[in-house]
Amino acid sequence: MTENDEESATQDLGSTVRLGHHTVFTGSCSWTDRTLVEDSDWYPQRTMSPEDRLRFYSSQFPLTELDSAYYSPPAQRQARLWAERTPDGFRFDVKAYSLLTGHPTRPKSLWRDLREQLPPEVAEKRNLYPTHLDSETLEEVWRRFDAALRPLHEADRLGAVLFQYPPWFTPRRDNRAQVESLPERLPDYRICVEFRSPMWTAEERDRERTLRMLEEHGLVFVGVDAPPVSGLPRVFAVTNEDLLVVRFHGRSDETWSKTTASAAERFRYMYSERELKELAEPIASIAQDARETHLLMNNCYRDYAVHNASQLRDLLARYSGGG
Repeated sequence: MTENDEESATQDLGSTVRLGHHTVFTGSCSWTDRTLVEDSDWYPQRTMSPEDRLRFYSSQFPLTELDSAYYSPPAQRQARLWAERTPDGFRFDVKAYSLLTGHPTRPKSLWRDLREQLPPEVAEKRNLYPTHLDSETLEEVWRRFDAALRPLHEADRLGAVLFQYPPWFTPRRDNRAQVESLPERLPDYRICVEFRSPMWTAEERDRERTLRMLEEHGLVFVGVDAPPVSGLPRVFAVTNEDLLVVRFHGRSDETWSKTTASAAERFRYMYSERELKELAEPIASIAQDARETHLLMNNCYRDYAVHNASQLRDLLARYSGGG
């Protein structure tokens, strides 16, 4: 055991909730959002280093989401540092690189050597999509994304890899095949899937087919609480007994579809205690069907997410007898 390993092993870990033999992790989808760091007093000091902020965050919560991986895959060295700076038992759920879920992707986020191999007409595009890459290059992107997460996995810090598909990713045959291929793409990792198109779950028949597909391939369905305008139903379901995941996007209809706003502004919503109580009961019930539950607040504006994550944890603790 190295000195860093010894230090992380003795760090305090933010508390989980035990529901029988099942463990519930709560946290925020970001510990680095500018509005949290600069516009709130949640961190003890405004001048804390990134390392100190992560150490403090992990002493308050046992789970976070690595949202930055969506915009650009992390370097292995950085992933190793994140693992070293967090205590044993901490979980990072990592959001899959945008190119792998069909979202518009900045060419500059691609690894330099791969970017330099792109045809000029592709390299000059504002955004890349998988169809712009030849099959060999796309395979290499998958391989490198896998490698980027390896340090977190080896340190037992990788909770799950989140594949969040865009609204235009509808339940067509080719899209189903893409989802079904995920366990082959990343065989060593737990994989969870969030659909932003209501067509996967809005109707009971479609919802049953979607959940059955995920269950058959060992994939974790991501339940969401989202604004009504999204059209996304609130479905909490266990499709892999190892893990239940729920993400909370707030309920702001006004900002949900804004493409010009920052992520913090889009999900700027503070859940009331009454709203969280209404969510806690069904979550406490279904969480007992999974070995582990991850509850992630994505309303990362100022201290909204960390405040609501703490509230939700306290509410769930009542179902465990305060455990």
